[in-house]
Amino acid sequence: MSNQLSNNLDSSLRTSIDRSVSNPVMFFFTSGAAWLAVAVLLGILTSVKSHWPSFLEGCGALNTGRAYIAHLNVLIYGWAFQAAFGTIVWLMARLCRKPSEKSGVILMAGHLWNLGVSIGIIGILLGKGTGVPWMEFPVATWVIFLICYVLIAVWSFIQFRVREGGHVYVSQWYLLSAIFLFPWIYGTANIFIFVFDGHPVMTSAIAAWYKSAVVLLFFIPIAIASAYYIAPKVTGRPVYSYNLAIFGFWSLMAVGPWAGMQKLMGAPLPPLLGYLGAGAAILFFIPAITVGLNILMTVRSNGERAKQSPSLRFTAAGIIALVTMGIFGIFLNLPSVLQGVQFSMSGYGYEMLALYGVFTMCMFGAIYFIVPRITMREWLSIRFIKMHFNLSVYGIIAIVIGSILGGYLQGNAQQAWDEPWMNAATSTYAWNVFNSFAWFFILISNLFFCLHLLLMWMRLGRRSNHPTLLIEKHGDSPHGLEGKIQTT
Repeated sequence: MSNQLSNNLDSSLRTSIDRSVSNPVMFFFTSGAAWLAVAVLLGILTSVKSHWPSFLEGCGALNTGRAYIAHLNVLIYGWAFQAAFGTIVWLMARLCRKPSEKSGVILMAGHLWNLGVSIGIIGILLGKGTGVPWMEFPVATWVIFLICYVLIAVWSFIQFRVREGGHVYVSQWYLLSAIFLFPWIYGTANIFIFVFDGHPVMTSAIAAWYKSAVVLLFFIPIAIASAYYIAPKVTGRPVYSYNLAIFGFWSLMAVGPWAGMQKLMGAPLPPLLGYLGAGAAILFFIPAITVGLNILMTVRSNGERAKQSPSLRFTAAGIIALVTMGIFGIFLNLPSVLQGVQFSMSGYGYEMLALYGVFTMCMFGAIYFIVPRITMREWLSIRFIKMHFNLSVYGIIAIVIGSILGGYLQGNAQQAWDEPWMNAATSTYAWNVFNSFAWFFILISNLFFCLHLLLMWMRLGRRSNHPTLLIEKHGDSPHGLEGKIQTT
């Protein structure tokens, strides 16, 4: 009798938590998905113009330089950050067992964030960008983003401070590190670049550090936090090794802040900075393989349920991409290779592996897990989910392989000093065509995803006591013994 009463109280608490955060979380996910579609379209345009320069030649706002910059910034600030915000808000509320009391403030900050993204993209397309990689939005927008971030993240920290019980979960380690480190990363980079009038070489160095730090210390931790939450819940098994979890977390915190400067190897900077950056980028393999082993062994403990769950399928794909990212980090940052690929399209391939292969795939897994719980609906179409997964995996594999391998060949052509530069410039023609088709596959996959998410936002899914599984009929839930869609 007491156990049943406790379960009913837990179910009621989970329901109240989900209701308290449903509006901001769904807003972040749906608006982020819309921006992701825009980013993919711009990615197709950029890729097409790289092998067909005359395409849309008369439209200055969509020339290659502006379209490429807009593509990356929409992907980062329009999609990635908003997916991260939705995941942070929901995960922290659930893990702290506290309903959100400031959802209205978070939602208002979300609208302001989207306004900042819109202003930034218009500024880039009108030629008003700053030219600093990953910070190309007009200068005034960085203050808007920082204020919005504080308004969104501070309430998750307050929830942690007043949480029920004293235990801190593995996912919370990564969430808290991301919450605290991003203002330092973002504020430091923008202040030293846009407030202090520094030397252009140092501006490039700080921008390279920012790109690396925001990936390794914000996006990757949130992806890992999501994976550490979803894998045990879906499989019904504890995390494979707590000691591996501790080691993976602290090793990431140890190497993450030092990477980035290797991109300026050979520039008029102290050589130590370049070697430190290259060493940290290579050592990233340690936390990547540690986290990958821990989560994939947890998934392997109940492989049948893993095959049935869409959230775990996307999460596992993202973690496999994390291990792949660690392997490529070793290869691309070896001094003998770095000097060849430093100014090639390999960097773009590595960035897409991190932003789409790791982070976005894990966020898709989180969305497929979270949305049914805050809408109390089951996903409408198993076929849509399967198409989304297959096309996303094939598309990102093609982009990463095409960009990194094509960039390696391009770098070798650049090193041939006795050959015309045009040979190096045209050596990637086939790979650029290959990337255009890959982005088209990703576009199709995201059309399925956006439509599906919109239908769930409209609460058109079937009410059910079970989450959606990738089988036609299911009698038990892969999310714990209770078998309820509200189950954490």
